[in-house]
Amino acid sequence: MKTLPHEVGQKPQEGNGRDAQSHRNAVCKMISGRARNQLMNRLLALISTVAAGLLLAFAAAAQNPRPQNPSAPTPTPDPNQTEVVNVRRVRLPITVTDKKGGFVSGLTQNDFVVLEDKVPQKIDSFTDDENNNLPLYVAVLMDTSPSTAAKLKFEQESAMNFIQTIVRPRRDRVLFATFDHEINLRQDFTDRLELLDRAVYAVKKTGEQTALWDAIWQFCDQKMRSVPGRRVLVVITDGADTYSRADINDAIDIAQRTETTIFAISTKAGLLSTVVGVEAGTVKGKADKDLDRISDETGGAAFFTGDMLSLERGLNRIQKEIRSQYLITYRPTNDKYDGSYRKVEVKLTNGQSLKLRTKKGYKAVADAVRTGE
Repeated sequence: MKTLPHEVGQKPQEGNGRDAQSHRNAVCKMISGRARNQLMNRLLALISTVAAGLLLAFAAAAQNPRPQNPSAPTPTPDPNQTEVVNVRRVRLPITVTDKKGGFVSGLTQNDFVVLEDKVPQKIDSFTDDENNNLPLYVAVLMDTSPSTAAKLKFEQESAMNFIQTIVRPRRDRVLFATFDHEINLRQDFTDRLELLDRAVYAVKKTGEQTALWDAIWQFCDQKMRSVPGRRVLVVITDGADTYSRADINDAIDIAQRTETTIFAISTKAGLLSTVVGVEAGTVKGKADKDLDRISDETGGAAFFTGDMLSLERGLNRIQKEIRSQYLITYRPTNDKYDGSYRKVEVKLTNGQSLKLRTKKGYKAVADAVRTGE
């Protein structure tokens, strides 16, 4: 009997091995072909879907092109952020004394004339000695060079006595720093006397050189320009600069531009003022004349002390002078900030034989300081 081909799923008859193997091969080929067809159909469907998505994306991008240089979002202003503006006015703390050196009070705006390069200026604001309630920011810089080793305690007492004399709690602020071959901020602006006292008496050793002009330049530039109110820098030192990159002219320039008044207290004589000569402070040397000059150019004064009594008198004098000053502001008629030096002069209208002291001038540079009084 002739054997018929088996249908799929039927078991081949035993004894016919060759026909059974052929049948298996045919079945496998048929199954593989169907699987390939199903896989190809799925791949084609997937490719069609992806292509359609890409076409839609390209079409949307063409209708809404992205800007080449998107601008950054505008930041929300911080109400506590310091505003920086270009200075377009000049502020003059003015000291008026009589023939005996006494401070003169009771003057009014009409008693003053301000000249810049000999051109009269219109006074914008005037504050007399009784109503001068602006906060006071004082930077006290103490010399810790090698020559101060024997009188470090003397300088510390000088610094702390002055700080206690000048600070009005909850209104004024004092900064304390030292300088030698390094410049160190010991205590930032504060009205807390205990912090200042701790910082002053924490100084235990001296350095190697004297960077006086660098110290003045650094604190005027980094600290004084950014504070509101009146700005005073007090230097307690015993000798000449030996280490600064800046010179006295740089120090005067930055003090004038940041409206900082400099007072100098020389402790060169220490407690040995009975010895006559330059080293005893009885004769002024170049370093003393430099202190006189930088104080005079910025509207302050220099004091040369040899003992605690003269030191106390000097400190008291500085405190009284600061509290007795008049304050005038004006906008220069020459508003070109071209870097030229502008000479400032203040006179009295009634011709009284009184002595006026303020800064001698300033360099016309568009500088940046904190706004507000």
